[in-house]
Amino acid sequence: MTEHRPKVLYVDDEPINLKLFEINFRKKFDVITANSGPEGLRILENNSVDVVISDMKMPEMNGVTFCETAQKKYNHIRYYLLTGFDSTPEIEEAISRSIVKKCLRKPFNKYEIEEVIQN
Repeated sequence: MTEHRPKVLYVDDEPINLKLFEINFRKKFDVITANSGPEGLRILENNSVDVVISDMKMPEMNGVTFCETAQKKYNHIRYYLLTGFDSTPEIEEAISRSIVKKCLRKPFNKYEIEEVIQN
C-alpha cells in the first residue's frame, strides 16, 4: 500500500522562493506553486490540496486575504502564512479566527514546515 503524499500549494510572488520551496519539499510532498493569490485560487478550483502555505506580503492580495478567501470555499484545507516580517495585528487576528493555523518565518525552517505539513 502506498503512503499518502500530502499535496501542498505554496503561494509567493517571488519566483526564487517558489523554486526554493519546490526543491526543498518535492521529494516528500506533491508541491504545486502559484505566483499570486488569484492564481492560487484558480489552482484550488482544479486540485485537491491538503495544505496551503502563503507568503504574507504580495501585490494584489496579501496572504491573509488569500487564505480567508480560499477558506470560505475550501475550509477542509489547513492554511499557514510565511513571512519575513514580524507578526502584525492582521496576522494575529487571522490566527485567532482560525483562518490560518500558524505563521511561519522566512527564511523558512525546512524541518518546521515538514512538521506542520505532516501533522
